[in-house]
Amino acid sequence: MLDFLDPLLLARIQFAANISFHILFPTITIALAWVLLFFKWRYHRSGDMKWMDAYALWVKVFALSFSLGVVSGIIMSFQFGTNWPGFMNTFGNIAGPLLAYEVLTAFFIEAIFVGIMLFGFNRVSNRVHTLSTLAVALATTLSAFWILVLNSWMHTPAGFEMRDGVAHATDWWAIIFNPSFPYRFSHMMVASFLTVAFFIAGVSAWRWLRGDRSPAVLATMRTGVYMGALLIPLQIFIGDLHGLNTLKYQPAKIAAIEAIWETDRGVPLVLFGLPDEEARTTHFAIEIPKLASIILTHDPDGELKGLNEFENKHPPVAVVFWTFRVMVGIGMAMLVVGFWAAWQLRKGREPSVLLARVLLLMTFSGWVAVLAGWYTTEIGRQPWMVQGVQLVADAVGPVPGPQIALTLVGYLLLYAVLLTAYIAVLFRMAKKAGLAGSSPTDAPPATPIPVSPGLILPNPALEPKNA
Repeated sequence: MLDFLDPLLLARIQFAANISFHILFPTITIALAWVLLFFKWRYHRSGDMKWMDAYALWVKVFALSFSLGVVSGIIMSFQFGTNWPGFMNTFGNIAGPLLAYEVLTAFFIEAIFVGIMLFGFNRVSNRVHTLSTLAVALATTLSAFWILVLNSWMHTPAGFEMRDGVAHATDWWAIIFNPSFPYRFSHMMVASFLTVAFFIAGVSAWRWLRGDRSPAVLATMRTGVYMGALLIPLQIFIGDLHGLNTLKYQPAKIAAIEAIWETDRGVPLVLFGLPDEEARTTHFAIEIPKLASIILTHDPDGELKGLNEFENKHPPVAVVFWTFRVMVGIGMAMLVVGFWAAWQLRKGREPSVLLARVLLLMTFSGWVAVLAGWYTTEIGRQPWMVQGVQLVADAVGPVPGPQIALTLVGYLLLYAVLLTAYIAVLFRMAKKAGLAGSSPTDAPPATPIPVSPGLILPNPALEPKNA
């Protein structure tokens, strides 16, 4: 039976499984590094130890997330050669340098400074330790920059020419700043911060519900809530701009997302329904008249291309239709919960039990939204590997289907174990932090540190003992 398994489909599923697991952890580390820097800055400004207590817990979470992200990223990069040699043979002149830039300018910086950030707290000066945290934060952002350059280029290729079936760069600036990159990069960066916002708020809510009233709990909960409330409106705005860019360069993706079957004017927005690709209709559709045209063309009678325009070279409709709505639905939930929580926690107030439980339920909402968004983006590019240039079917390698199926099962089992262990260790660390933390009544008084205009201030209490 395994002899009849389709290698193309299995290769796609295997790569999707790998990237789905991998993306969870950079989504945490990109923004969490900046949040850790914020915790240090707040401590420098106030001298309040609750910020260093928060740093002590979340730097461990960063280390755990960073390690899993590195390992899963290496596995994913190998699959370019094993499962998708057609892509690297054709576009290696572009993909290879971009991936190398990520290693040279980002990964090496992370490798140098992450050890100081994690283990140098009492071994280097406070200034060096804070600079190391800043370097790691910059490096994680730079890593995302280069990876998203390549991913965006695959959606909106530019700055190259084909010679004898091989792509050659003609303008690296056009490659790096390709038409979709600014929108994709900003959308992903804000998504990372929203993921971390509800991540730290949810874990803090769990500690609160367990009776942990240490000052760091409420401080981190407020940090997450306020960050989420501030950023979700920005994400909605960026998402709208990204959608307009996608309409211009990948209209088939938009047609699939909105289940637009025939080119028309004054197209309604389908809120929910059951797309039927064979019958070319959406059953039980709940529509808002002309709203799709208004959103995408800013004209109630604007014309939108239907799937009939693309000669069956369009993505599967039902998948991207639903993944997009999952992403948007979670975004709306973040908007409501973020505003509600920010209002309830204002002026030093404590959360209600209901709010804490809702925040706990939202702990991993960012992960679900990011995965749904990535599925919409990547499945929405089908059947193209590089939009308009190479089909996915032309990039797949000669690995037999049964072999891919066997390794796929192995990957899925391993990832299920690792993800379960990650979540278990996360809450175990949070529990231990609560047991070790001091309550508001027995916390030692903080010694204020003189404020200076700079971000990094020396703190003699954190200098090496033999200095």
